[in-house]
Amino acid sequence: MNTQTDLKEYYHSLEHSYQLLQREADELRAHESQLMDELEGFRTREAQLKDELEGFRAREAQLKDEVARSQNRAEMIEGYNELMVEMLNRRREWLLVIDPNTKEIIYCNKKKQEGTVDPAFCVACKKRLPFYSEILKWNSDEQYKVWEMAGEADTHYRITSFPIEWREHDSYVHIIVDITDEKRAAHTLASKAYHDPGTGIKNRLFFKEYMEMILREGQNATLCYLDLDGLKYVNDKYGHLEGDSYIQNFVELIKANFRSEDTFARIGGDEFCLVLNGSIGELIKWKMKEILRDFQTSGYAKYQCSFSYGIVDIDGKKNQLSYDEILQKADEIMYECKRKNKEKYPQLVR
Repeated sequence: MNTQTDLKEYYHSLEHSYQLLQREADELRAHESQLMDELEGFRTREAQLKDELEGFRAREAQLKDEVARSQNRAEMIEGYNELMVEMLNRRREWLLVIDPNTKEIIYCNKKKQEGTVDPAFCVACKKRLPFYSEILKWNSDEQYKVWEMAGEADTHYRITSFPIEWREHDSYVHIIVDITDEKRAAHTLASKAYHDPGTGIKNRLFFKEYMEMILREGQNATLCYLDLDGLKYVNDKYGHLEGDSYIQNFVELIKANFRSEDTFARIGGDEFCLVLNGSIGELIKWKMKEILRDFQTSGYAKYQCSFSYGIVDIDGKKNQLSYDEILQKADEIMYECKRKNKEKYPQLVR
């Protein structure tokens, strides 16, 4: 009996030990599985870290590239500034660089300096450039501006203004060019375009534009249409030089009898027009009659001198006639005067 009891106890003991071993084995397998999961997690994180490292290396390379480009850009800007300064130092233009915050001149090509320009140096510029303060007030809202200003003694300047990075600081630059000669040449050209080269008085282009302005604005005016009689006769018999003298004598006579502000123009070879302010046709008829008598009888040349005229009042706001219709009307009136002159001087007026 004791042996059988001992065997049972031994069996139960072995079974219990087996169960304990089974539980330990299950725990070990569970722990092994957990470790494997953790290992897989570490491997995944390792791969992520490698990817992040590659990203950091790529970003580092990108930043280095951007730094290199920025350095190159800064060098290019500085080189451009130096080149521009060198070029302008050799020219007559002003180059003013202004601090946008303090409004101080930090560079002027008219004086070599370090740092801010000595204000005492700018006294001459302030006198020569009376618009100096306008330059200092300019801001970059317009980004780029080309403007013109008048200086002393009828001088003119063109200013080109724009923001710029100057020696690693935001600044405004103003390039100031003396365009006085350009303005004078343009004025001379415009004057030539509106003047008759033979007589120096206004030409047909000016007269047409002036008349159109009078009609457009509804001004009262008086038009006197003049035709120099016998110019062809004088040119054929005495030569074109004498014909030019005949024209000039006539022009000087008309100019001497009217004000300089009255518009006197040559609109053809022997055709002229005189325009006066106000509707004063009757007064001008009387005056032209006196001038014609003087021209015909005062011995201006060795041949007979004469001209014909036609006068038309332009009644401002009430006028319904066009430029061409007014000229036609004046021309018709002029031919009545020419008919009378032809009766007096048949050889001259044909």
